[in-house]
Amino acid sequence: MIIKEFTSEELAQYNGENGKPVYIVHRGRVFDVSKSEHWKGGLHMRRHHAGKDLTTDLKAAPHGEEVLERYPQVGVVKKEAEPKRRVPEVLAWLLMKFPMLRRHPHPMTVHFPIVFTFAATMFNILYVATGIKAFEITALHCLGAAVVFTPVAIVTGLYTWWLNYLARPVKAVAVKQRLSITLFALQVILFVWRIKAPHVLDSFHGWSVIYFVLVLSMLPVVIVIGWFGAKLTFPIEKE
Repeated sequence: MIIKEFTSEELAQYNGENGKPVYIVHRGRVFDVSKSEHWKGGLHMRRHHAGKDLTTDLKAAPHGEEVLERYPQVGVVKKEAEPKRRVPEVLAWLLMKFPMLRRHPHPMTVHFPIVFTFAATMFNILYVATGIKAFEITALHCLGAAVVFTPVAIVTGLYTWWLNYLARPVKAVAVKQRLSITLFALQVILFVWRIKAPHVLDSFHGWSVIYFVLVLSMLPVVIVIGWFGAKLTFPIEKE
């Protein structure tokens, strides 16, 4: 029996759209999962797309690879020249030993700067509205935590982009990179400003207004960063 070899370009055509079959790849083997109720339209769990290699994704699935044996194997992936990128031996060993290091570091760290930035903004708003100093002090603590965690999220994001996207130009990634640097700059400016001027929001006029506007500006920045991050993790379905 002759086993068909698929290139990555050929596999991309079997995406389940417009009545096309639904093919997925696991460890070089191509499976036809068109009859699966979970792959209708070529999208599984709103994040896994057909016509792609899901070997790494399956390691994080709640089920094992044995579920694929229910479906016919229709071919294998044609071996293609690997992109020229040398992964350090230590990192290659760690990835083999702990597969979670391939995709998990960024999702594990990105929530901290997001929540601390939101909290810093909201506690400052509460202080301006109520005059209760405890809110403003809590806002400072949250802002300090955001300053610590944002660089961590940026570094893990760059790592994920380099490892899983081969550092290729991706619009969502490019937007996140620019806005993350902008957000970090805002956080540092506001944190240093507040440390040097502890009563900056006590009288709401002049420089205090500028400070408060900058605090508020962090919200749309972090929302857009989160939006594009969510689009990478959970792509929007086409109608």
